[in-house]
Amino acid sequence: MTDLLLLNVSNGLIIGAFYVLMALGLSLILNLSGVINFAHGGFLALGGYLAYTLAPYVGFWMALFLSPLLVAVLGLIVERTMMHHMYRRDPLYSLLLTFGLAFIFEDSTRAIWGASGKPFSVPAYLANPVSSKLFFLTHYRLLIVVIATLVVGALFLALRYTREGIRIRAGTLDLDTVSSLGVNVRRLRTFNFALGTYLAGLAGVLAAGQIGVEPTMGAGLLMPSFVAIIVGGVGSLPGTLLGGLLIGVAAGVTTVFWPAASEAVIYVMMALVLLVRPRGLLGEEGLLS
Repeated sequence: MTDLLLLNVSNGLIIGAFYVLMALGLSLILNLSGVINFAHGGFLALGGYLAYTLAPYVGFWMALFLSPLLVAVLGLIVERTMMHHMYRRDPLYSLLLTFGLAFIFEDSTRAIWGASGKPFSVPAYLANPVSSKLFFLTHYRLLIVVIATLVVGALFLALRYTREGIRIRAGTLDLDTVSSLGVNVRRLRTFNFALGTYLAGLAGVLAAGQIGVEPTMGAGLLMPSFVAIIVGGVGSLPGTLLGGLLIGVAAGVTTVFWPAASEAVIYVMMALVLLVRPRGLLGEEGLLS
């Protein structure tokens, strides 16, 4: 029972890491631009498929490096050509646009790579377990945790200490004032959108090595990522981090005792949190901290 519990807790942490990367990207875009990006799952899937395509030519590590950057470039193009027209309109317009983009991304991956899932092989030494006792803990799983930790830490430091990061944080509080101080808000939003899609692409590459690639892989991670934002608190990046880890571990632990409820538990958790604290665990309206 102990080994089974440890196995599912580790599974929960890995899934939680995907939720965290996804949810942080969603939260960045939502907090600054007010866009509920339903296409975020499509960016994740694209990151996985690009890594799957590039890896045979450039190797796993270079594919891990290049794929999220290519997804970020696509995010920049999408924001420049489509999203920026939606900012001064009713939020429903941006929601419908991203909802349509999600279908375009999903159907495009089916047309290019096929409808069936494909395995994404990681180097053999990463697939090996850390020890015979902890057979379920592979070097690749540790790599996922390390990369997610480093990226999240770098993001928080960038938002706290770099000029662009400080502008993003200020813009979530009062974008009009930031604009009046001479900051190019359009460029800031573009950079922020690209950063959010980069995180989705990175999550896609890491998820591909764990669960393979398929056209709907992003859709499966999208709604729990929104739940992570709500549980942690809209407007709070630390809250989003906490929410992603909590729902991932909760789903993993529930699998041990009640497998059929492993997905439902995250929505039950969201409902309970909202009943006790409507702003989420660390949420404070309008704050990106």
